[in-house]
Amino acid sequence: MNAGSMTHRRRRSALYMPASNARAIAKARTLDCDVVILDLEDAVAPEEKIAARDRVVAAVREGGFGARELVVRINGLDTAWYADDIAAVRGIGVDAVLVPKLSYPADLNAVRTSLGDDGPPIWAMIETCAAILSLPALSEAATAARLTALVAGTNDLAKEMRCRLGADRTPLIPALASIVMAARAAGIVALDGVCNALDDQARFEAECAQGAMLGFDGKTLIHPSQIEAANSGFGPSEDELAWARAIVAAFAMPDTADKGAIRLDGQMVERLHLAEAEAMLRL
Repeated sequence: MNAGSMTHRRRRSALYMPASNARAIAKARTLDCDVVILDLEDAVAPEEKIAARDRVVAAVREGGFGARELVVRINGLDTAWYADDIAAVRGIGVDAVLVPKLSYPADLNAVRTSLGDDGPPIWAMIETCAAILSLPALSEAATAARLTALVAGTNDLAKEMRCRLGADRTPLIPALASIVMAARAAGIVALDGVCNALDDQARFEAECAQGAMLGFDGKTLIHPSQIEAANSGFGPSEDELAWARAIVAAFAMPDTADKGAIRLDGQMVERLHLAEAEAMLRL
């Protein structure tokens, strides 16, 4: 999958749903999220891993998720469940496999080997200090390994950094920006980490605004109540859409169609802005 096919699909809201919970999986088919992530890792107790895996396979084969992108988060490379998770999901038609704690290019290549060349694309959880330092190498390896998204794992990253994480997430800003830059260099998707403050709507909306400002395509979520704010926070506003339409219309005029830059409402607008406007309007 190339960068163009990845970036022209909305991924404003990516909701983790515990694969051990049949009701949660059924509910995911009705929610307004762009991505459903059926979670075999953090959300599932060890004694429930096998049953949850079977439930995921049955749910994916049953379908009914509509236009939602369907991703399965498997257990990590160093766990007892990894090999069976891979065997279960590689041929059932998921849109991607999300791999936790993927820290090095060797990890990425090992997952691709396990999935096979014709297996689903890989999404990587960037949640270790080693992963942050490996981002340039992971970005370079993305095309060959069919890595199509970087997902910030802010909880684990903060724990490993031993940072004092407040509502503004200041200690994580350099890492988050690095994730976005690595994704953009590879032409792939970047998703922000979760917000644990379920009862603090203002904090969640602030995180969405911060993530959008940093350049993330969307945010991973832990509860359906977060979907609406994520869709709003990572989607274009009416003003942004109007400006995009104005740019496209201006460059379509006979006297500006062959120009590299034009003046529009007191601003200089270049063809790179035209490309951005066209991409926004395609979503």
